Amino acid sequence: MSDDAPEPDRLPGAPHPRETPRLFGQDAAQAAFLDALGSGRLHHGWLITGPRGVGKATLAWKIAAHLIATPPDDGGGLFGAPPPATSLELDPDHPVARRMQAGSEPGLFVLRPTVNEKTGKLRSEIVVDDVRRLHAFFGLSATEGGRRVVIVDAADAMNISAANALLKMLEEPPKDAVLLLVAHQPARLLPTIRSRCRELRLAPLGTEDMAAALAQAEIAVDNPTAVAALSGGSVGTAVRLIEGEGLGLYGALVKLAGSLPRMDRAQALALAEHAGARGQEARLDMMLDLIDLFLARLARTGATGTPPGDQAAQGEATLMVRLAPNPQAGRAWAQLAQELGGRMRHGRAVNLDPSALLLDTLLRLETPATA
Repeated sequence: MSDDAPEPDRLPGAPHPRETPRLFGQDAAQAAFLDALGSGRLHHGWLITGPRGVGKATLAWKIAAHLIATPPDDGGGLFGAPPPATSLELDPDHPVARRMQAGSEPGLFVLRPTVNEKTGKLRSEIVVDDVRRLHAFFGLSATEGGRRVVIVDAADAMNISAANALLKMLEEPPKDAVLLLVAHQPARLLPTIRSRCRELRLAPLGTEDMAAALAQAEIAVDNPTAVAALSGGSVGTAVRLIEGEGLGLYGALVKLAGSLPRMDRAQALALAEHAGARGQEARLDMMLDLIDLFLARLARTGATGTPPGDQAAQGEATLMVRLAPNPQAGRAWAQLAQELGGRMRHGRAVNLDPSALLLDTLLRLETPATA
């Protein structure tokens, strides 16, 4: 491990990726990696992409454990090469698994944002000094033999100097080194980094895989249909919705929108004061995200003529057909979403009163509803 810094890759309310027993919904990506490994085409750089919260970091940790526990085959065995692996799963009692859980595996380095010694706060980006520590890691681990694995989480958090430093290692990788780059927005990476990595793209989870992943994390789900509808197939988003009262907030938003085109002022004020209460920044951010999602679902209903397949709140489908009955209405809701997105970001940046910002945002839903 790199150090004992706080873990920015740990989602509140859920186990750390290294602690996740099983990865659901990503069999294709696992099979693609195992096929490359078994056929002798193991690339030194892998770019693991996909939406947030679908298991990218979990896959990286499982690949790392498998590689470290499976030394490179030099062809010198008495009985030939072992049969290709069919799974990335590693026995929890395996020494590598135990060391990784304890954060003491010498063959693994996790490159992620570290604490700024001057401010004592966690940086929002990976800096060049973080990448330079890889030289010491490769130098010390070379004497141990076997594979050395680096997990970069997340690669799109590197600043330009850090990215250029990592690029040099991708261009001239140390012997038996594998770099696993987790990227939420791969387009932000240097094209030269992307071109030197093989991509593993992870897909959003289906309803059954989502339910299994949440059950594994021991997270209770009262309304799995609503969670599936609002999370977009992201376990991370689902956890955030459940832990941050997102389902209740979305239900209140749909109920309020039911009063359109003339919005219930008292109901709007109550929701704005609740979601925008002082000291509840996470709840406010959740509410603003849900408004954006609600508008996107309205726009999609107008464009396609059909409401979303899974209702996220009682009466949502009927409401969306009423508010977005045709493509013209769908375009109006889409335009409002774009306008409100800019206003909300500006309001948060200049520290406007949260309740006032939210109330103004809610009342603007009247315009396309009236039209």
